[in-house]
Amino acid sequence: MKAERTPDRIEKRIELQAPVSRVWRALTDYREFGEWFRVKLESPFEAGEETRGQITWPGYEHLTWRAVIQEIEPEQYFAFTWHPYAVDPAIDYTKETPTLVEFRLEKTATGTLLTVTESGFSDLPDERRNEAFLRNDNGWAQQMKNIEQHVAQNAAV
Repeated sequence: MKAERTPDRIEKRIELQAPVSRVWRALTDYREFGEWFRVKLESPFEAGEETRGQITWPGYEHLTWRAVIQEIEPEQYFAFTWHPYAVDPAIDYTKETPTLVEFRLEKTATGTLLTVTESGFSDLPDERRNEAFLRNDNGWAQQMKNIEQHVAQNAAV
């Protein structure tokens, strides 16, 4: 019996009722990102640099969030790599190939289309692949709601 293969990528889209500049700030200002993503980041995002901070999501406060910023193209594209669903402090996830998270913004007639894609799940160890994919698929669905709420509540910021 052949095991079902986990898909390699997650893609979520949402149209936000805010200009591209506002959504861009929510994505790339490390303090704003931390508010809706639920992580208290220590420093601004800088291409080529690791960013880290304490996760503030209930039940995960004991974990440190880490990502390496890959690319920042103002008001268009923001990307980082990370180790998905890295929730066991006893495991050294740095030995694994990270996944790539990409945010793309497009102006629409009423606001901004935000697309988030996470790819590279096929490179994860077999024993982690399925759960990491399922958890992050659900996680990105929630994070899209979080950024939508954040942008709506902080429209004038």
